[in-house]
Amino acid sequence: MRTILLILEYDGTDFAGWQLQPNGRSVQEVVERALEELLGEPVRLHSAGRTDAGVHACAMPAHFATGRDLPLRAFRDGLNRLLPADVAVYAAYEMPDTFHARFGARAKWYRYTIDRRPIRSPLAGRRSWQVREALDLAVMQEAAALLVGEHDFAAFRASGCAAKTTVRRLDAIGLSEDGTFLHIDVRGSGFLRNMVRMLVGTLVEIGKGKRPATDMARLLARQPGLRAGATAPPHGLCLMSVDYPESFQKNV
Repeated sequence: MRTILLILEYDGTDFAGWQLQPNGRSVQEVVERALEELLGEPVRLHSAGRTDAGVHACAMPAHFATGRDLPLRAFRDGLNRLLPADVAVYAAYEMPDTFHARFGARAKWYRYTIDRRPIRSPLAGRRSWQVREALDLAVMQEAAALLVGEHDFAAFRASGCAAKTTVRRLDAIGLSEDGTFLHIDVRGSGFLRNMVRMLVGTLVEIGKGKRPATDMARLLARQPGLRAGATAPPHGLCLMSVDYPESFQKNV
């Protein structure tokens, strides 16, 4: 059997998330259906993570096993002929049989984009959250710096999160401006359900002056009665990339 890694880009607007669902169109379902048509056999796709409904991906890694002896370009070009317009395969690689897209992931990079224009954008509105109020970026960065390192992020997970532990490591979180857009880049070892969106929602409240930057430290300390900010909407979030150990990099 061969282990094939796909790098997928998708617009999450019309998807109910990555994972197969009984009552919703999922990215996994659409790609698995195209793979079955291409290979003539059912295939189970394993991704690096599970993006929620409305969340996008620039480079989602996902692998599957197959005994078919097709050239790698067939997994890219052949699948792209079968996939709908809102998902595409950008690359296909053959990996060692020890590779696993989820369990082998070392770090992930998510980007959340905020559009600060006063008038809504029909184009950018699919990929950004419009925030009309002025934001104090200096105090937001001050608050963001408190999140770097290994912490208990229990205050920043959605109800129904099935993670066994809420301790995660954030390697970096930075703010950068691109015209009217504000990008919040979060890099870390892993994330709880809705964690990035809840972090962003809290940062925005801090930027608006509705709460102090020191609330971040108190939330990490699980101060009784203190809650994270409102969860930022999904359409501003995008999975940018996933890192793997160097032992696998030579195959990519």
